[in-house]
Amino acid sequence: MAVDYATLKKGGFMRQKQKNNFSLRLRVVGGNLTAKQLAKIAEVADKFGEGHVHLTSRQSVEIPFIKLNDVEEVKAALAEGEVEPGVCGPRVRTITACQGAAVCPSGCIDTYALAKELDDRYFARELPHKFKFGITGCQNNCLKAEENDLGIKGGIKVEWNEDQCIHCGVCEKACRQKAITIEDGKIIVDKSKCNFCGRCFKACPTEAWDTVHGYIVSFGGLFGNSINKGETIIPFIEDKEKLMKICDAAIKFFEENANAGERFKFTIDRVGREKFEKRILEVYNNG
Repeated sequence: MAVDYATLKKGGFMRQKQKNNFSLRLRVVGGNLTAKQLAKIAEVADKFGEGHVHLTSRQSVEIPFIKLNDVEEVKAALAEGEVEPGVCGPRVRTITACQGAAVCPSGCIDTYALAKELDDRYFARELPHKFKFGITGCQNNCLKAEENDLGIKGGIKVEWNEDQCIHCGVCEKACRQKAITIEDGKIIVDKSKCNFCGRCFKACPTEAWDTVHGYIVSFGGLFGNSINKGETIIPFIEDKEKLMKICDAAIKFFEENANAGERFKFTIDRVGREKFEKRILEVYNNG
């Protein structure tokens, strides 16, 4: 009987160089796995693989040396530990994320909650080519958001609250962009220099800042045979509902315009960046 390798790959089973052996990619959201899931993965790797796993560059886990005849049994065993196979091929891939504000002192947004929401919304969606999301919690950019087809970076927009300020000057020292100066006892923020890192707010002993937590979105990143840094269109998005509509619009643009096997960056280049920007701005302004 012929083996349907395309269907196996779609379901996360990637052919190895060793005949009838597969490396199974698992579904991991935002880099998080429970202890229960890890225990089941270890058990399956011992029983059906060769006793080890591979941690991928995109926060997934792969179990190599799964035999063709064991595929269905492996899926059933993993399900007992609430573990699902991942996906490969032309579709939305694993949503990657750093630990974000739930754990990291530098984090500006809850990256894991957002990764779960995006995963629920898009995971495995069929597209002309693979499409990668990456979420990083702040300007430290541990997740390298701009390498992704659509990257999301957390940020904080600040406004000085004079009534709470004790004029200690800590915010000026904390600002790496040199966007903050003190003139005649007043805090001046040069918004053309501010990158929404939030360090001024986080360093302030009296929380003398009014803040809005939001998102900086980049489009068209690549880091493979071709390298391209994703570019932003809107400097700062305050509303998560608008963020989701922008993500919808970007994927829809790709779906409608891309040639088979063409990455998002090249679709934007071919169709025209102006046309893509117009679509995103329409959604942002009317959403």
